[in-house]
Amino acid sequence: MAGALLHLNSTTVLASLQENQPRVHLPEKTANRRVLVLGGTGRVGGSTAIALSKLCPDLRITVGGRNREKGAAMLAKLGENSEFAEVNIDNVKSLEAALNDVDLVIHTAGPFQQAEKCTVLEAAIETKTAYVDVCDDTTYAWRAKSLLEKALSANVPAITTGGIYPGVSNVMAAELVRVARSESQGKPERLRFYYYTAGTGGAGPTILATSFLLLGEEVVAYNKGEKIKLKPYSGMLNIDFGKGIGKRDVYLLHLPEVRSAHEILGVPTVSARFGTAPFFWNWGMEAMTNLLPVEFLRDRSKVQELVQLFDPIVRAMDGIAGERVSMRVDLECSDGRNTVGLFSHRRLSVSVGFATAAFALAVLEGSTQPGVWFPEEPEGIAIDARDILLKRAAQGTINFIMNKPPWMVETDPKELGLGIYV
Repeated sequence: MAGALLHLNSTTVLASLQENQPRVHLPEKTANRRVLVLGGTGRVGGSTAIALSKLCPDLRITVGGRNREKGAAMLAKLGENSEFAEVNIDNVKSLEAALNDVDLVIHTAGPFQQAEKCTVLEAAIETKTAYVDVCDDTTYAWRAKSLLEKALSANVPAITTGGIYPGVSNVMAAELVRVARSESQGKPERLRFYYYTAGTGGAGPTILATSFLLLGEEVVAYNKGEKIKLKPYSGMLNIDFGKGIGKRDVYLLHLPEVRSAHEILGVPTVSARFGTAPFFWNWGMEAMTNLLPVEFLRDRSKVQELVQLFDPIVRAMDGIAGERVSMRVDLECSDGRNTVGLFSHRRLSVSVGFATAAFALAVLEGSTQPGVWFPEEPEGIAIDARDILLKRAAQGTINFIMNKPPWMVETDPKELGLGIYV
């Protein structure tokens, strides 16, 4: 449901990627670089590996995981330029051995909620390996950010929260703010992230665990520069996600892009909301927040038991709900200028792979400076590299729009008269 750590069906992902995709021609010195995808036998990792192999066939892809049988199945899909490495991310020696002779590691092995250490990032810095993760947890992301100086000293470029949301949504927000500051005399005042995923987007138990764990976290948002704390899965709004998605109910969640956008982009009011379908899943999330003790929702072992209980039901409903995904980012400025970025795709299982692969390719192309960066930081994704990153991530979208007024993307804009819409 919430977040971007999705374990998706790699067979269906592969089928969707068989269409002719524009290939990326990396500089000759980086074209045959070796990339390790941790969690590569899972669905977000598998989706990422497949996207990379289609976009840049010369890359040498190592699928990192614990299950050799699943690894062999993934290699059969990726082809001869791939291999499997048995890796335990909780074991430093195992990690460092896997990172030997690797140019970039992509960490997709979640959930990241309540992880006590950034073990993979620390190993990447130790072995001088470039790094991208798809973290969707605020505490983990800022713990990763605290390793900035170590990464700088080791000359290691690293991006945290580099998935679809957070990730692509951060870059969309950064571009909205940049363009507003260059074209408007007003100041950016309010930034709002809205996310929608049908069902779990074809997800497995990991994303359910992520969703339930987020319900145990107090929401942090910002209002006119002041940090405020709110109840999770509250503050419902009905948001228009445009063609192919329509209007959907979304609810407050504690997501890392809120703090990073507030501090890095300098926008005083920032919040993030998420919603799913069918509608009764939203009711269920609200009920869990209201009825279950916070201590229960913060206990990973108890949440895993809950996941095992709900997983069969969720999987059955996913077949009906589909897996459409949409991100809408709204920016309001002090002079009345309102602009929107919108990203919608029929299949999250395909889109998440392209999104993460876009960050990986940006790092391989040299767009990321040494250090640990969020996607909206120019040291993470250079300003002149944002456009190509967004284009790569947006492949196959049913709607991708940037820097337009809200009425141009909504399904039911309101006309004031004389052709003026709001």
